[in-house]
Amino acid sequence: MRDLKCAELEGAADGWGGASNRADAGRDSIDKQLMNGLRGTQQGEAADAAVARLRQLSRNFQYVYTECGLLRTALNSLAHEMRAQQRALQEALGDADALKFTVHADGSVTYPEAGEGLIDGKPLPGGTATGRGLPGLLPSSGLVAPNPHAAKAQEIADRVEKAVRTATEIDWRYTRILRKLKAEEGLKVPDATWTDTATDAAAVRGAARGYLKDAIPHDASAAERKAWWAGLAQEQREEYLAVYPDQIGNLDGIPAVVRDAANRDNLQLLIGKLEGRDDERAETQLAGLREIDRQLNDNRKPPMFLLGIGDEGNGRAIVSYGNPDTARNVSAYVPGLNTSLDEEFAKGDLKRAWDTAKGAVKYDHSSAAIVWLGYDAPQTPDGLASLAVMGEERAERGGRVFNGFMSGLVATNENEDPHLTAIGHSYGSRTVGAATQRDGGIPGVDDIVLVGSPGVGVDHAEDLGVGNDHVFVGAAEHDVVTMLPSKQQAAVGVAGLIAAGPLASYVAGDLADQGDDDLWFGRDPASEAFGARRFPVREGPRLIGEDGVSIGAHSQYFDPKRDAVSADSIALIAAGRSSKVKMEGPR
Repeated sequence: MRDLKCAELEGAADGWGGASNRADAGRDSIDKQLMNGLRGTQQGEAADAAVARLRQLSRNFQYVYTECGLLRTALNSLAHEMRAQQRALQEALGDADALKFTVHADGSVTYPEAGEGLIDGKPLPGGTATGRGLPGLLPSSGLVAPNPHAAKAQEIADRVEKAVRTATEIDWRYTRILRKLKAEEGLKVPDATWTDTATDAAAVRGAARGYLKDAIPHDASAAERKAWWAGLAQEQREEYLAVYPDQIGNLDGIPAVVRDAANRDNLQLLIGKLEGRDDERAETQLAGLREIDRQLNDNRKPPMFLLGIGDEGNGRAIVSYGNPDTARNVSAYVPGLNTSLDEEFAKGDLKRAWDTAKGAVKYDHSSAAIVWLGYDAPQTPDGLASLAVMGEERAERGGRVFNGFMSGLVATNENEDPHLTAIGHSYGSRTVGAATQRDGGIPGVDDIVLVGSPGVGVDHAEDLGVGNDHVFVGAAEHDVVTMLPSKQQAAVGVAGLIAAGPLASYVAGDLADQGDDDLWFGRDPASEAFGARRFPVREGPRLIGEDGVSIGAHSQYFDPKRDAVSADSIALIAAGRSSKVKMEGPR
């Protein structure tokens, strides 16, 4: 322990770090140069096959990057913990040397004669203390004075024994971790290997808690987190990205390109983690993760940035089309009822943000559009038939987290005065409304768009904190969610209708909104009394038509094919061109 060279462990860590960085550079070259160049110049089966092979090679490099990064951090963390015990040992040895004690190889401590005997006055003999609580010389009775060195020698022996014992435990703990960090033979990295990698990462994260994780500023402001990251050495950043991609990728205030890199790695770890389970929730989230992964490799324009991913609750996913740090105009869309991390979200909600981004770029190329699933939206097993489950607690919690995310955008955006837009759809509009009521409102937001809204929790547009002229509403004629009765109206209905929820009341006819502008969560944002600006939208299909029940009118606002006017209006607002949006009267 005394002669352990921790610097050699750190040197080995540097070697693995170099290998990790080379793998990352190789992956980056494949993704940004080879595949993009191939897609842009070649077509046909051969080109498709080459792209597939390159994707596999990129995935292999990603695996090498992750595993080598884990090795680096494991070795650095081992050196960090061993050095702490080495310091404790050296301090004990220094105290022993100052007192002229002798510390033996087994950790026992010999001390010289000292003091005076009570009877003959002669110096009391020395002895040897061990760290096992058995001193070499104990007084036999109260008539014999102890050697004054005995207690100090025992204390030093205990410190030596503790340092060596703790170091031994550390050594075995890291030995088990390092032995598991090994690759399968062959040139492919199957899903099962990523499952093992997820387990490896969890083990290294646990071991490196004191070395890395405890320093992550979870309780700091977004600006302070940005400064923390900027102040780290490059090697420290690399270690955080390799070992804690889940933490760094979901930390508001970290630059978008860094979050994207971290979350792409964490995405693979999550896929590996969920592959090892067979429950319905895991399978549902796995389908969503795989679809997001597929789209990340599609070379979409504007480019995708994965700003958040996680499997907690109903799942988390934050995707931006366009870099929100460099774009002058950034919109963030909050989805609503029944949204969760599944394949439907990955195909439908991501497309809404992508359509908004493509539309906004037409008016200002410096635009980015985000879909933000950073909260647990209400889930109704019967679709819209049981909207009574829609309480306000999820919106309140979601609003708090959404504000944290938006404060991160404000901190990392490189423009002097970026234009930010918050977009709430369905229950997401209630979440946006809740966010506006927190201290200071939604950070940096200039405009608010509410579509398919059952109410936002306030009665007037001016209460949202951006001014009446900056609150925009889209409400389709046949969108049942925008015409739900208020809770007070529903309360006067028959017991059976109340039990079925507000949609059943709507279908019954006599309990629908009767013109007093009250919806489930407050005044109708499309009403004159609310005071927002209403843009035209298509009426959409009726709730009950020839083909049965349809809620299509609730889901077409962002779709340029099904409702070009609405989609274009949202894009104009997101691009900071709201003055060009045509308006219609309130209902």
